[in-house]
Amino acid sequence: MIYKFRVILDAEEDIFRDIAIESDNTLEEFHNAIVNAFGFDGTETGSFFTCEDDWTWNEEDEIPLFDIGEVPGEMKTMPDFKIDDLVHQDNTKLVYIYDFFSMWTFFVELAAIEEKQIGVTYPELLFSHGVLPAEAGSSGLRGDISNDDIYGDFEDDIDDEDYDMFDGDDSFEDFGFEENWN
Repeated sequence: MIYKFRVILDAEEDIFRDIAIESDNTLEEFHNAIVNAFGFDGTETGSFFTCEDDWTWNEEDEIPLFDIGEVPGEMKTMPDFKIDDLVHQDNTKLVYIYDFFSMWTFFVELAAIEEKQIGVTYPELLFSHGVLPAEAGSSGLRGDISNDDIYGDFEDDIDDEDYDMFDGDDSFEDFGFEENWN
């Protein structure tokens, strides 16, 4: 089957791409189709997130491109999922984030399920509307995401006196190596 998606950038302006892709393609292949459709260079990573009908999503539902878990192999990644594992008639929405420094956020919605057409190469960009802005922004639908929202209240356990060893003394003798080691 062919899934036709509308991928909408979270921005003030209407910016979206309609993409047709085979339902048994992986999320990694879908990630690549989105990256290409919006003209990104593909050097950054991304993640899909499952979400509710109102687009609310939880970071615990992340499906990253690469395993970023504490235990290697424990986290499932985009290549582990076929699109139809997560998206179908009863669950039509995903959130996709590309480049976690810029936070390009996209709302991905299944618009149609159709039969595969002979002679068509998938994934296929069906329609393009709007120009990608120079920087990621937000329409306000996802709210403002701050570091506090992502990381919680970060408290370090380094005391100011831990920095005193660097104040004004350029001697490296206390560290067990010479200043001019090379």
